[in-house]
This record gives sequence, C-alpha cells and structure tokens, in this order.
Amino acid sequence: MSDPIRIRAMVRDGGVGEIRTLLPHPMESGQRRAPSGDLIPAHYIETLTIALNGREIIRGRLGPAVSANPLFVFHIDGVKAGDKVRIAWQDNQGGSRSDEAAFA
Repeated sequence: MSDPIRIRAMVRDGGVGEIRTLLPHPMESGQRRAPSGDLIPAHYIETLTIALNGREIIRGRLGPAVSANPLFVFHIDGVKAGDKVRIAWQDNQGGSRSDEAAFA
C-alpha cells in the first residue's frame, strides 16, 4: 500500500476553502533508465478525484509528465469548518489510494 495522501484543508475569509495535497507517488514515465541500463517501467497517476461531503467536485487526468510526489492546491467556494474532503487517485498499474480530511 502506498503512503497516505497528505491533505491540509483550511477555510479562508469569505468561505473559500483551500486544499493543499501532496500525493506520494513515484510518477515514473517509463523513459528513464536505472543505473543498470534497464528502462524503469512506467508508473504514474492517471486519475485524481476530489469530493466535498461525498459529492465529486473535481476530476482530473494526470500523466507521465507530472513530477514525483506532486503537490496540488485548489480553492473552492462555499465551504465551512467541518466539511469533509476526500482525495483519491488511480494509477496505470492498477494501484489506488483514498484519504479524507476535514476543513479547519
């Protein structure tokens, strides 16, 4: 199992929510070579979804050009302290991870 998704969800002035998330993942493109000279197999996140209180609000497609352990920041209107955000990803090798945090 992969490392937990790091999520920081904060309510800013005016009910604007800020979500900062770090996705621990190698994000290998399949084009790099190991010290042995062998190609490192492709291993990257393909789909990222964000749900607020159980309702999907963002769905994005990623690919091999995204850096390892990507950091994303999203701003969402109309949130309040205690609202729950769930972040999930699926990768090209069938792996997945999902974690949840509450807005503070």
